Amino acid sequence: MLLVAVAAVRISSRSGLPSLLLYLGIGIAIGQDGIFHVKFDNAELTQVFGYAALVVILAEGGLGTKWKEIKPALPAAAMLSTVGVAVSVGVTAAGAHYLVGLDWRQALIIGAVVSSTDAAAVFSVLRKVPLPARVTGVLEAESGFNDAPVVILVVAFSTKGPVDSWYLLVGEIALELAIGAAVGIAVGWLGSFGLRRVALPASGLYPIAVMAIAVSAYAAGAMAHGSGFLAVYLAAMILGNAKLPHWPATRGFADGLGWLAQIGMFVLLGLLVAPHDLVDDFWPAVVVGLVLTVVARPMEVFISLIPFRMSWQEKALMSWAGLRGAVPIILATIPMVSGIEGSTRVFNIVFVLVVVYTLIQGPTLPWAAKALKIAEDPSEAADLGIESAPLERLRGHLLSVAIPARSKMHGVEVAELRLPAGAAVTLVVREGKSFVPAPSTVLRRGDELLVVATDPVRDAAESRLRAVGEGGKLASWLGTDGHSRGTGSGARAHR
Repeated sequence: MLLVAVAAVRISSRSGLPSLLLYLGIGIAIGQDGIFHVKFDNAELTQVFGYAALVVILAEGGLGTKWKEIKPALPAAAMLSTVGVAVSVGVTAAGAHYLVGLDWRQALIIGAVVSSTDAAAVFSVLRKVPLPARVTGVLEAESGFNDAPVVILVVAFSTKGPVDSWYLLVGEIALELAIGAAVGIAVGWLGSFGLRRVALPASGLYPIAVMAIAVSAYAAGAMAHGSGFLAVYLAAMILGNAKLPHWPATRGFADGLGWLAQIGMFVLLGLLVAPHDLVDDFWPAVVVGLVLTVVARPMEVFISLIPFRMSWQEKALMSWAGLRGAVPIILATIPMVSGIEGSTRVFNIVFVLVVVYTLIQGPTLPWAAKALKIAEDPSEAADLGIESAPLERLRGHLLSVAIPARSKMHGVEVAELRLPAGAAVTLVVREGKSFVPAPSTVLRRGDELLVVATDPVRDAAESRLRAVGEGGKLASWLGTDGHSRGTGSGARAHR
C-alpha cells in the first residue's frame, strides 16, 4: 500500500492532476466494492479525521504562501470568500432545485458544500502552473479563507428545524471570521517572536514547533468560537514569512505532513463511498456541476471582483481554477452525521461532482492559461533558497544559500553582492567541491553559499541576497524589490 501511495504522489506531481483522484481511487479499490471488500460507513469518524487533515493541509499551505505575493490579493480574496460564496450558494442551489428536483434544504446544502474551493487541490496544482503572482495569490488566499463561511452555512442548513434568518447567518459569519483572524494573527506573531529569539537544543525541533504553533492557532480559534480554519492559515502564513531558523527543513517537514494528511483523508473518503450507489446520482451530479462551473463560479468571480482592476482574461482563468477537492466531500458528511433526510444522496452527488470536474479542470489549467495568454514567463528569476541556523554563543547566524537555475545571481561577483558590514561569504560549494571565494569569484547557477552574519545585520544580509537574486548586480542597495535604481551614490538603503 505504501508503494502504491508513493507511486500516486509521483504521478500527480508529474501530470498536474490533483492527488485527490488518485488517493480516492486507492480508497475505492480497497473498499466494499473493491479488491479487499473493506466495509466502512462511519461518517462521523471520517468528518473528524477530515477536519484534522484539513488543519495540517491549511498549515502547510500557509507556510508556503509568500506575503509579498498575497498582500495585494487579500481584498479580492476576502470578497470571493464572502460575497462570492453567497452568489455561488444561491445560483448552485437554484440549479439543484429546479433542474435536479432536490428540495430546498438539500439544494442549499449542496450549494454551500461545493462553494468551498479546496486548499489541497489549489496548492498542489497552482504551484506547478506558471501563473501571474496576483492570480495565484488571490486563488490561494481564497482557498484558505472561504472554508470558514462555508462551514457555518453547511452546519446551519444541516440543523434540524427552521434555518436561521439570513442576517443572523451573515452576522455569525462576520463574527467568527473576525475572531479567527485575530487569534491567528496573535498566535502567529507570538510564535514567530519566540522562535526567532529562543535557540532550541536541536534543529529537528524547529519543524515540530512550527507545526505545533499552527495547530494551536486552530484550537485557540475554535475555543474562542471563531474560525479555527482561518486562524491556522493566518498563523502559518505569518510563521512562513518570519525568516525562522532552519526554514528549508521546516518546509520539507510540513510538506511531508501535508502529503500524509492528503493520503489518509482521501483514502478514508474513498472507503466511505459505495460506488454502486453512485450510478443513479451520476447525471444529477453532472448537471449540478455544470451549473456550478459554467454559471455560478463565473458569476461569483466577475461580481466579486467588480471593484478590482483585473482583466477579463484573469477573471476567466480564476473562474476555471476554482478547484474542488476533499473539503466539499468532508463537508457533505455534516448532514449525514446530523441525520438530515436525503443526506446520503447529497453526499453521492457531491462525490461524483468533485471527481468528474476535478478530472476535467486540474489537467486543463495550464492549457487555459496559455489560451488566455496570461501564463507567466518561465524565464523570470526564481527566489533563492536560504536556510538560517543561529550561532547562539557566537551571537551570529550561518546562512546557507542555494542559487537556483533561474536566479539573477548567476554571473555576479562576490564583491558585487555588497553585503552589509558584519556579513561575508565564507564558503562556496560548486559541483561537489568547496572553496573559500575571493572578492572576484563569479557565482554560478547551482552554487551553494555559506554566509556568516552577525545578529544586527542578519535580516539586512538576507534582504540583500534576495534582492540580488531577483534583480542581479544592479539591485538597489539593501533593497528587497530587486529593481535597479542605479549604482554608486545613487543607490539608497531600504530599512
